Amino acid sequence: MENIEHRAVIKFFVKKGLKPIEIHNEMVNVLGDDAPSKTTVCKWAAEFQRGRSSLEDDPRSGRPKSATTEETINAVHDMVMDDRRLTKREIAEAVGISDERVLHILHDELRLRKRLARWVPHSLTLDQKRTRVKLSQEHLARFQKNKTDFVRRFVTMDETWVYHYDSKLRQQTAEWTEPSCSAPKQVKASKSSKKVMASVFWDAKRILLIDYLQTGKTITGEYYKNLLDQLDKKIREERPGLLHKKIIYHQDNAPAHISDVAKAKLVELKYERLEHPPYSPDLAPFDFHLFPHLKKFLRGKRFSSHEEVIAAVNGYFEGLPESHFRDGIHEFENRWKKCIALKGEYTEE
Repeated sequence: MENIEHRAVIKFFVKKGLKPIEIHNEMVNVLGDDAPSKTTVCKWAAEFQRGRSSLEDDPRSGRPKSATTEETINAVHDMVMDDRRLTKREIAEAVGISDERVLHILHDELRLRKRLARWVPHSLTLDQKRTRVKLSQEHLARFQKNKTDFVRRFVTMDETWVYHYDSKLRQQTAEWTEPSCSAPKQVKASKSSKKVMASVFWDAKRILLIDYLQTGKTITGEYYKNLLDQLDKKIREERPGLLHKKIIYHQDNAPAHISDVAKAKLVELKYERLEHPPYSPDLAPFDFHLFPHLKKFLRGKRFSSHEEVIAAVNGYFEGLPESHFRDGIHEFENRWKKCIALKGEYTEE
């Protein structure tokens, strides 16, 4: 097809109400490699949306327009609203102005900034968002009814990998330098392949139990059931005041945690399970409080054996004040409130 025929098709679809990106997709589906570029489609769609009727090229004389006119601003705005991932060069070519003018229009006239996408654990469905809101409302109401009792009876657990070596975060390598000095350099290193799986149980006072998985083993329902027995023994030894209170027990939805044998053990122990919504690490105190601090402490350290890793983790937790654990549970309140306010969306910024 000739260029003029392409424009006729674009004009037809614009009249039909399709957006430029939809027009481009339609033309690619039919014409394949012969379809016009997305930039060309956006350019001519914008022209036809502004009332242009001619399919012919405009006469080319003199320098391309570079003035920031209302017409140009509107053209740029329309293109960005149709496809927010367009580059400044694509916009400049489509509208016929310089890259500099495009940036001026985007930043100063339209007050737009290009932001990187935020990674999230999962693309939540509407039902999953509703579940997150529903459970947050229920848990928040219960927490606020008697905060002292909730915190006193609350126990939670989760697993994490601890590596023999994990490189520092980029911000941890920052150094104060003179203005004339270049930025310090550091070779980027990846995580080591050697690692230890730690299952950590804690309450508002301290760590109750840590289990380090033996090499070659996996956490099954039966394995987890045995950990619950060990946990209950620890609670009886170290929390005699809770013997006549029902434990409020929190865990995520890992297969071993919600297996039939694990559920049966929780019923046998008379633990009251605090239901955790699926795909919600932002609503788990391990993920938003305890483990991030542990990982930050371990980053940059090298260990030559599992025993050294275990000693480092145990030493870190033993050195934490009681308030650290209590604060992590109290943070639940803010997380639930934010989840409700965001209608189930992730609470992380």
